[in-house]
Order: sequence, then structure tokens, then C-alpha cells
Amino acid sequence: MNQKPEITISSLDLDRLYNVIDLLPKNSVAGVSGLEEELARANIVDPEQIRPDLVTMNSTVKFSVDSSLKEFVLTLVYPKDIDSKGEKISILAPVGSALLGLSLGDRIEWPKPGGGTIKVMIKEILYQPERDGEFHR
Repeated sequence: MNQKPEITISSLDLDRLYNVIDLLPKNSVAGVSGLEEELARANIVDPEQIRPDLVTMNSTVKFSVDSSLKEFVLTLVYPKDIDSKGEKISILAPVGSALLGLSLGDRIEWPKPGGGTIKVMIKEILYQPERDGEFHR
């Protein structure tokens, strides 16, 4: 697998994500170990120190998936915030875990459940809570 880009996560997102993981039944979600690996390797900063070009929780992101050549615009959310409109992606989804902490222009190769990989590239961050001064959303 290609080397993963450096990622940065706010301390608030980190704490909330570990709370989500702790509440999940053991082995209930296939992608949890990948998310835990990402959290372990992340640079952790205070929410006020998040750069405006980073994908954080509740950010709306335009990204492309190499295998389909399609672009998507989705908001990265906690599992409890998923709805049926199709405009959000859970942090527990493979692509959701891949997006967290990336910067504009970053690419990452991420394992898919059942085998293979998906390649994602960040095209634009349309909304980021920290950029709008929302540090405790």
C-alpha cells in the first residue's frame, strides 16, 4: 500500500471518536480497526489550531474516488447523525475513515471491506466547523 499522508485531528474530535468506538459492540463494524489506526497516527491539536484546509468531523467535502472517476460531496458525520438523504457519510464507513484529517489535495489508499482498496482525493472543503469558529459543535 502507498504511504499514507500526514493527518491532523482536533482533540475534541479525537475524544468523541474514541467514545463512539468504546460504545460499539466488539467486532460489530468492520472498519473500526482502520479508524483506530488513523487516530493513533494522527497529529492532535486543539480545535482552535485546526487549519482551514483540513477535513474534520462535520466538514462537507468534495472528493473523488479513482476507481469510479466520480466526484462526491458529502458531510463527514458521527454514526448517530446519518440520515436517509444520502448527503452524509459516517466516520465508520471506509471512505469516511479515509477522509478524516486529510488536507486539500491529499490522496489516500484505503482498504475496502471484503478486499481491495479505494483511492480517494480531497478536491475541496466546502464547509469546516472550525473555519467558521464552531469549535465545540
